[in-house]
Amino acid sequence: MQFAPSLDDLARYAEAAWARLPTVFREAADPVAIRVLDFAEPQLLDELGIEDPFELTGLYHGVDLTQASVTDPSPRPSEVFLYRRPILDEWVERGDVALEALVEHVLIHEIGHHFGLSDEDIDDIEADRR
Repeated sequence: MQFAPSLDDLARYAEAAWARLPTVFREAADPVAIRVLDFAEPQLLDELGIEDPFELTGLYHGVDLTQASVTDPSPRPSEVFLYRRPILDEWVERGDVALEALVEHVLIHEIGHHFGLSDEDIDDIEADRR
């Protein structure tokens, strides 16, 4: 019997993806914490207007670098959340991508928000890479 990848498995995939990023990118994104949970909290989904918890594979939470100021009080560290069950669901539905690659895609997308990029900006960058 084969089991679905665990929270720890996805965390390992995310750590490996992080390590493959260029050093300059990692240094600029530091100290973003990466958290892997099964799903986003129901209250967060309500705030975002998302009814189906499987629709949210990742989320950036924090002050992006375009808004950060050295004069601001010390905020909570920025965090990237990866949601295991929605990621696994997308992986199975797509069937054309390795799980590790999908985790990397979601991670990079959310870190893009740390740099102040919109979803449209990130989509454009990805389209240019193809």
